[in-house]
Amino acid sequence: MDVSLFIARRLRFKGRIAMVCIAVSFFVMIISVSISSGFRHEIRDGISLLSGDVQLTPVNLNYLDEAAPVDRHPSYLESIESLDGVSAVEPVVYKAGIVKTDGDIHGVLFKGVENPESVSGIDSLPPLGVAIPSSLASMLHLEQGDAFLSYFIGEKVRVRNFTVASVYEGMLDGDPENMVVFTALSDLQRLNGWDRDQVSALEVILDSRYKDISGMTKMQQEIGSLTLAHAGEGEESVVARSAVSRYPQIFDWLNLIDFNVFFILLLMTAVAGFNMISGLLIMLFENISTIGLLKSVGMDDRRIAKVFLLSASSAVLKGMLAGNVTALLFCLVQGLTHAIRLDPANYFLSFVPVHVDLPMFLLADVAAYAVIMLLLLVPSLFITKIDPARTVRVA
Repeated sequence: MDVSLFIARRLRFKGRIAMVCIAVSFFVMIISVSISSGFRHEIRDGISLLSGDVQLTPVNLNYLDEAAPVDRHPSYLESIESLDGVSAVEPVVYKAGIVKTDGDIHGVLFKGVENPESVSGIDSLPPLGVAIPSSLASMLHLEQGDAFLSYFIGEKVRVRNFTVASVYEGMLDGDPENMVVFTALSDLQRLNGWDRDQVSALEVILDSRYKDISGMTKMQQEIGSLTLAHAGEGEESVVARSAVSRYPQIFDWLNLIDFNVFFILLLMTAVAGFNMISGLLIMLFENISTIGLLKSVGMDDRRIAKVFLLSASSAVLKGMLAGNVTALLFCLVQGLTHAIRLDPANYFLSFVPVHVDLPMFLLADVAAYAVIMLLLLVPSLFITKIDPARTVRVA
């Protein structure tokens, strides 16, 4: 067995406060990374639900206009679907409308979809059945099973009586200007007088690895180029718009969160490192005679420093383990219960989202551990100042 390791196992690290600080620091770091990752996943998935990651729309798209549909099966569709990074291409119909109940009225955007399960929780919406955001349900005092009138303004006013099939938690619930009511694709096609091959837009859903700003921008350019290169004669001209260009303020906000998390990681690592420095210095002062004795029997400064660094490393790893386990338990409870709530008007979500991103989790642990151990090299230099003749004589 290595002599340094043998001695380190018999030295007790007495800096309990430093170990607690390590645990708290790693807890804060893992929670910060998990919440940041949770916001990214929830908000990006919510945006995909509202308008897709990349949207192919007519150049002159107007939610009130019934005369500018695009073909549901354009000549470039197969090329886009086979593109690496594209998960699905879904046809949708948009229609601006006004929802009215007994004493309340509100403007909304109706969105006709083929597969409502991801938002409504049911396989299909019944004829004239809708999934409404929870904020609209609260505002208009609507519950599942209630009926309400909707008015659609165009060349003439049309009225439809819809029934609430489900209520969903809208990603932009806090913004009254972004309330989307989901209904069956065929309902809005009939309302516009379109056939089943005419839609307002095609929404491209991307793989998760392309849902960041650079990925969406890259895919928008590639998809836009494909539509130009493979467009058939007489097909409606379309333009590719990414979610980044439609919701720039949201993605800027996500970038700000990432910056704040990076600052928190640096701060917590520094706090943990300096607390461990104080703990190691105390340990060195308490073992001056031991250091002198080891020097007197021929052990060099480097191997003696290794003894104390191994002991400190064990304390760091124990604190890291305690912090990680506590953070994972917090993430599990919050993920299952959504106990900590948020104001969606300020945070876009009604709860604190958590997502354990394993690569980021491990990277934060390894990077913080490495920085702390590098900081501990500074107090270990104290060993070189100890004179074995004086310390052994004093002891």
